[in-house]
Amino acid sequence: AMCVFPADAATGEVQRDKTPLICRKSDGGFNYASTDLTALKQRLEEEAADWLVYVTDVGQKQHFDMVFQAAQRAGWLTSEEGKDAAAPRVDHVGFGLVMGEDGKRFRTRSGETVRLVDLLDEAKQRCHAQLLERGRDTELPPDELDAAATALGYGAVKYADLHNNRTSNYTFSFDRMLDLRGNTAVYLLYAHARICSIVRKSEMDVIKTVENSAINLADPKEVQLAMALARFPEAVEALLEDLAPNKLCDYMYDLSGKYNEFYAECKVLGSEEQDSRLALCESTAMVMRQCFHILGITPLYRI
Repeated sequence: AMCVFPADAATGEVQRDKTPLICRKSDGGFNYASTDLTALKQRLEEEAADWLVYVTDVGQKQHFDMVFQAAQRAGWLTSEEGKDAAAPRVDHVGFGLVMGEDGKRFRTRSGETVRLVDLLDEAKQRCHAQLLERGRDTELPPDELDAAATALGYGAVKYADLHNNRTSNYTFSFDRMLDLRGNTAVYLLYAHARICSIVRKSEMDVIKTVENSAINLADPKEVQLAMALARFPEAVEALLEDLAPNKLCDYMYDLSGKYNEFYAECKVLGSEEQDSRLALCESTAMVMRQCFHILGITPLYRI
């Protein structure tokens, strides 16, 4: 067999007493290590990739650690001599298991794997029923009602997966992910739509207001909200550094809470500070939309 034994990270000494990465079996056959190394080399040399992210369950961590080390020792993950470009980056993003409410791996009643399309369809149907219960069909045309149900349902499933620590197992629950309270996509989408409603009621060109008006931060809640908005770049950097979408989810949930506190204490429409506070409202909505975009969730402007 053709094997690559791991090397000590500090000394570089080959550890022949450790489990090796088998690149070719003794009978000449190939395996996952063979194809993963081949694909890695092809992506680096032919596609000129500068950052490769492998997303699998956490059980594959050791395998990819060994693949990456083999590529490093082969000289594939080093910067080219005489060039300023950094060495290619490779990361393994491991994720935990989705569990059912019985504490076991999430499956259908017959024991089969649950299809994602079925989960998305059911989430959409439940959201559509919620909208009907709230009488939204009297205000939204059928096509807009269907689009809202789709955005809420699909967004709820995505957000439920992304807002947890990605290496931890989590329990799949429609009731929790569709809750109008708490750290859910449904709550955040409604929060964004409420901000948009306030902006519409002002009947102003709020983008021009944001560009041309000075934002006066007199009330402590205004200061608190502005500081939360200023932390958006840090939240994105934290996501990228650890490849952890939950950090952006936590930021958006916290931002929404800060906005609610601001709105409860500070009158917006009809106040002397209307332009300044509308600018804060629109800035909050803009940052939330950027967060939704990064997470792959469609924002709603009215529900």
